[in-house]
Amino acid sequence: MILKGKHTSLRALEPVDLDFLFELENNSDIWEISGTITPYSRHVLKKYLDNAHRDIYEVKQLRLAICNESDKVIGFIDLFDFDPKHRRAGIGIVILDRADRNNGHGSEAVSLLCKYAFKVLNLNQVYANVGEDNQVSIQLFKKMGFELAGVKKDWVLVGGKFKNELLFQKFEK
Repeated sequence: MILKGKHTSLRALEPVDLDFLFELENNSDIWEISGTITPYSRHVLKKYLDNAHRDIYEVKQLRLAICNESDKVIGFIDLFDFDPKHRRAGIGIVILDRADRNNGHGSEAVSLLCKYAFKVLNLNQVYANVGEDNQVSIQLFKKMGFELAGVKKDWVLVGGKFKNELLFQKFEK
């Protein structure tokens, strides 16, 4: 599956993504947003990639690679907590290298995935959970038409301190 925008494309995960996945999942700088607390081995990540083809209706999640104009993988975008009965799913995005951020790839990736979620999966809404101090993500989701729906107080424990998490929602038009 390939979803293509002007400068960004989304595609299914491939075995060649193992090194990028290993680097991303073991980058402790982003563990706060991913909820990770321990490193992953290449073996575990290879097994994950071997099963990444499984249907979203079965595993309730979908991870796609975000590629730039040169088809280089720069990040991942996920649908998670997929709930076909209530027609909703969470959305998460990470672009690994700071040099690949703030140049439109994130916006285009979110736009492509939202179109897929609403048109193909027939979802009514997608939502994003964002740390209240993550201004870049807050601006991204607001720019993409997500509305602040609430604040989850003291929701995540980071470095011994609790932080609030913001809930953003976007509904099918």
